[in-house]
Amino acid sequence: MHEVTIIDYGMGNLLSVARVFEKCGVNVKLSGNAREIEKAERIVLPGVGAFCDGMAGLSERNVVDSIKNFVLTERPFLGICLGMQMMLNTSEEFGSHEGLGLIPGKVAPIPATGEDGTPHKIPHIGWNELVSRGGTSWDGTILTGISEGTAVYFVHSFAVVPSDERHRLADVLYNGRLISAAIRLGNTYGTQFHPEKSGEAGLEIVANFLKL
Repeated sequence: MHEVTIIDYGMGNLLSVARVFEKCGVNVKLSGNAREIEKAERIVLPGVGAFCDGMAGLSERNVVDSIKNFVLTERPFLGICLGMQMMLNTSEEFGSHEGLGLIPGKVAPIPATGEDGTPHKIPHIGWNELVSRGGTSWDGTILTGISEGTAVYFVHSFAVVPSDERHRLADVLYNGRLISAAIRLGNTYGTQFHPEKSGEAGLEIVANFLKL
């Protein structure tokens, strides 16, 4: 049976993420221990809240280098919501803050208006439909078997902007604005949406992660 280590660094939604993995029949370990993280079979970095608080939580537990060393081994890694944002180099949320640098790019505010200039609600909350990026194939990824147009659940005010467009696995359209929904570099993945809140599609994505 697979084992998934979910990083516990003082930010919320650990239990809901743990439950969806348990539902997929996997042993779940919650850990904020650097040695356990570095030796894990596969890692999930969840999170809700501010970027600076999340990075502070990782730094206080001395797990930043362990996460980077883990990713270098090309074992499966999944960042969810804030966890995905912290995978990038920098964030503009409440100033400029350094991230993990697992995938080149930055985190920037979602524009306050749609493409036509009409104001829209921030944060972006609710169900939205996944679209592929420039013909990017989802075969062999965490989105294997997911159809374009499948709706998943979002809650966020900031969005990931990868430096290399090839790292954008899937997007969503928010009033004409393309927002990164999933990113990938090798076996290192991030989802801005919450698989644990995305029903059957979320379960399928979790199952795909366990097959990597």
